[in-house]
Formats: sequence, structure tokens, C-alpha cells
Amino acid sequence: MKSHDNDKSHNFWHQRFPGATYNTNAQVPDSAGTATAYLCGVKANEGTVGVSAAAVKSQCNTTRGNEVTSILKWAKDAGKSVGIVTTTRVNHATPSAAYAHCVDRDWYSDGDMPAEALQSGCKDIARQLFENIPDIDVIMGGGRRNMYPRNTPDVEYPGDKKHNGTRKDGRNLVGEWTDRMKDKRGYYVWNRKDLFSLNPNNVDYLLGLFEPADLPYELERNKETDPSLTEMVDVAIKILRKNERGFYLLVEGGRIDHGHHDGKAKQALHEAVEMDRAITRAGLLTSIYDTLTVVTADHSHVFSFGGYTHRGNSIFGLAPIMSDIDQKPFTSILYGNGPGFKFVNGARENVSTVDYEQNNYQAQAAVPLSMETHGGEDVAIFSKGPLAHLLHGVQEQHYIPHVMAYAACIGQNKGHCHTNSGSPSLSHISPTLALLLSIKWLLC
Repeated sequence: MKSHDNDKSHNFWHQRFPGATYNTNAQVPDSAGTATAYLCGVKANEGTVGVSAAAVKSQCNTTRGNEVTSILKWAKDAGKSVGIVTTTRVNHATPSAAYAHCVDRDWYSDGDMPAEALQSGCKDIARQLFENIPDIDVIMGGGRRNMYPRNTPDVEYPGDKKHNGTRKDGRNLVGEWTDRMKDKRGYYVWNRKDLFSLNPNNVDYLLGLFEPADLPYELERNKETDPSLTEMVDVAIKILRKNERGFYLLVEGGRIDHGHHDGKAKQALHEAVEMDRAITRAGLLTSIYDTLTVVTADHSHVFSFGGYTHRGNSIFGLAPIMSDIDQKPFTSILYGNGPGFKFVNGARENVSTVDYEQNNYQAQAAVPLSMETHGGEDVAIFSKGPLAHLLHGVQEQHYIPHVMAYAACIGQNKGHCHTNSGSPSLSHISPTLALLLSIKWLLC
């Protein structure tokens, strides 16, 4: 498969339409239920991944028989290469819906599970990453501590016990993966230097775990040890595109969501800028003629931008007017709720007295909460490439993987893929390189 570095069509997005994000039991969704929707094609309950709405959160005995598979598995079963790239833990809510079937998104390792769930046969998400679809070609993100036995020192932070391994079963999942892949051109890396020492042409399987938990915010990233999202996407595509049958790649800019939960708008928006760079890089490495690219969010946040600011004003700056109620300034970025709610001497804080443009400033919020919440409105879905026109109008979120599968001729609905003579009727997109770039940011 050739690179298309000179193809300027990567900037042309054919479609933009809103998608409904609610979970089956929640008007305002969480990331587990939404990931199940746009990866597995069914709405689900909040807090559950890779299971239908018949499964009940945290109740292990409701798992069996309610498992649903994802487009990543459909692609793998069709002979395509598949990959997951995220700035969160690789067993966090969004990536886990691609491979796991779990009634609790927080069961990262068996050390996070109740005894009755383990006794009933439920598996933690880290274990499922390596067992459910054992030959995922590329996995990159964080989450090292969930892969090692309890109290095993972390390779990067050996003196910090909070980063030690968490597994109670004594298994070294990274070691098991390495042993299994040693004769299959498989490599494990845990830092940026080792990642870039690899030649993608000589790599068929890659496991990159760059932090014990989530990767740091882009503004705080150690550029010597941690790769950027764009760099991970670049390596992933160069490995996956060698398969003549095409590939599927899930990319998540997951720390956008964390920045908003923390009320740190500057961190969140810089994460979104890095996501945009990754999308651009992906466009340069692929072509709209054989690659369906979808960019969306799993949900929104109660994040607003207003105040009649002038062109050229810093987005992190003050609105040009004072409040006509308390005669104090306010920033153009505000949250409906979150940790930025502050009263000083019984009144709203005067933001002109603080450094509201520093990286970790928590923007003012209307309602005090330790963590800001998601929003419930529709989010935008952008698409380009073969059959991108199928993504139009207002759609349910779980419609997305069915369109991608239809375009790629994978999954159950393949009747349109061949003529009576047996030749492909969609030859112009065969092989389709399906690329889903999932971001947790309001794109409307």
C-alpha cells in the first residue's frame, strides 16, 4: 500500500452531521456506553463496555450472553490489520469497548474487581485486551501498572509505589505478550526513544505502554520519554498499512475529556489541537480514495465560550464586558459546573486578580463539583472517503460502525460487495482502510 503524502485531498471533509449520544439508561452519557455504541453498533448502559443493555453495571452474572463485538473485531476477522492508539490507559473506557466485554469500566485489572466477580468468572479489562483478540497488531497508550503483578516496581518510576503493578493473579501480561510475539516480528516499547528506534517496515506487532496510567497532558509531556498522539498515529499507520487487505485504526485523544473534567480548559484545548495534528498526519498517510475516515466525539461537556469577545482576543482571556449583576469581569470560557466554582468573602472571585491564562487555571463554573460533568447534546460527526455520504442528517451514535463496516465490506452485511459474477461491486474502495479518530470534545 503506497503512501499518499502528496494527496491534498486529506483536507476535504465530505460530511458533517450530528449524532445522539445518550446511553440506554442515561440522558447524559458516560464514555463506556458511548464507546460501545460507536464501536459495537448498539446502545448500552452507562459504565459498561462491549455488552448490550441487557447487562447490568457491576453485576458479573449479567455478562454472559450479552456480549457484543466491535468493528475492530469485524475488521480483524476479515483479514485486516487493526490498531488502537490512545492518550489514556489502553484499558480505559473508549479503547476497551473495542475488545472487552465488561459490566464495569473500572475493572482495569483483577486488583480492581470485587471477589464475587472474580469467583463468578468475570475477567478484568487488561486481561481481555490480550485474550479476547490476541493478535491486535498495534496497541499504544498508557496503563502499564495494570499489566504487572502487585507491587512490581514500574520500569520508569521504580521508587514511586503508586505506579507499582496492581495484578493479584501474579501474571505479567506484557511478558506473556512478548513471549508470544517474539517470533512474529513483535516489539514491546515503553518510551519514545525505543519507539523511534523501530523501523515500521520490520514490525508486524507493536505494544507500546508509555506510562503506568494515562499519558500526561500535551503541555506537560516529557518529549524525551513520551511520544505525542501524532507520533503514535504516524507509527501505527506505517505498520498497519502494509496489509494489502487494509486496516482499521481507533485513535482517541482521551485527555481532552480529562482536561474538561478538571476544569482546565487550556489543557483540554491544547489536547484538541494535538488531536487535530494527528488527524492531519493521518490524512497525509492515507488517501480519500480508499480510506474512510470518521472523526467524532463520544459526548460533549458543559463547556461554553462566549461574552462577545473581539477577534484576536485570547480564547483564555477576559470578556470585554463586566457582569451587570456583580460588576466583576469574567473569562470568555466558562463551565456549567465543576471545580472552578470559587467564592471569596461571600462573593464571586474577581478573576482579574488571578493568572487565568496559566496552564492549569480552573475556569469559573456555575455549580461547585469536584469534577465537571459531561453534556447531553448531540455531537458532530465528520467523515471523508468512500461512502462518506452515508453519514448525513441526524443519526444515532450506534449508526457509525455499521456505515464503516458497510463501506469496508466487513461484518454481517456484505451482500452489496459482490456482483452476480462474484467480482467486487465496490472495487473502488477495496481494500478500504477504515480509520476512526475518536475525540472527547464538543465539535458542534
